[in-house]
Amino acid sequence: MSKVVGIGACVLDTLITLPNFPPEDTKLRATSTKLVGGGPTATGIVAVSKLGISSEYIGVLSDDSSGAYLKADFEKYGVGTDNIDMLPGYRAFTSCIWLNSAEGTRTCVFDKGDLPALKLSEKQIEAIKNADLLMVDGNELEAAIEAAKIAKENGVKVLYDCGGLYDGIERLLALTDIMIPSEEFSMGHTGEKDAASAAKKLYEMYNPEYVVVTRGKHGGLLYDGEKVTEYPIYPADVVDSNGSGDVFHGAFASAVVRGFTPIQCCHFSSCVSALKCMGVGARESVPDYDTAIDYLRRNGYEL
Repeated sequence: MSKVVGIGACVLDTLITLPNFPPEDTKLRATSTKLVGGGPTATGIVAVSKLGISSEYIGVLSDDSSGAYLKADFEKYGVGTDNIDMLPGYRAFTSCIWLNSAEGTRTCVFDKGDLPALKLSEKQIEAIKNADLLMVDGNELEAAIEAAKIAKENGVKVLYDCGGLYDGIERLLALTDIMIPSEEFSMGHTGEKDAASAAKKLYEMYNPEYVVVTRGKHGGLLYDGEKVTEYPIYPADVVDSNGSGDVFHGAFASAVVRGFTPIQCCHFSSCVSALKCMGVGARESVPDYDTAIDYLRRNGYEL
């Protein structure tokens, strides 16, 4: 059984690296084009595996070349695939991502496909019960809520990568132990005007163990019910920022399982995310555990 299991989006990404962002209705030669696996939970689960903790994806994929690629990509990185249902006759979740080399930014256009919603089987439920931590991202919402209830009943931590303001997410937020929203999500969901106030409001509304608000280039903050503690970004020559948040959440999950304190988890995850940004491809650029620890030390932080 895997220590970390995940339910959420799994996406086939086409990364197109550009020298700069083109004006509308023009032509521009790309620097490179690359096919990679993506999606918040799916990429997070890969990060968990690459950082030395056993992980597994629970979900549905299309039984075609896209689904075959995504399954094989999991296996390449040591992620368990026994609880993936491959379904014929459906279109996969795909996206096209433009990487702007001049600005270090990315622009994403996605097609969610037409795969049916995940329905948890007994085998998948057993995998959740026997895990240490469940990762969710708001996609596959009904299955994620069911899984979170099962996790809570069996002493399994629930980590929620809060990115999209989907309808009904308050039901999943209420089952969350480790809440990690983006700054945009936190303020959008609470109506607060700054990240610290939003973190406090989320804590009051849903009573997780703690809230971590990610703020991109500005680092982030941790609220544990008593005080707000900021954490920094770590230095990086950014090549590809796509998936950096997904990797942050996966690194955080791995750090929780290793027994790190919440603020140690924040520093470790920020460091791993920075290292990932220095290579193209969210999954293949995730460092191993020893590399991340060494980079933390070289930047003045000891776990």
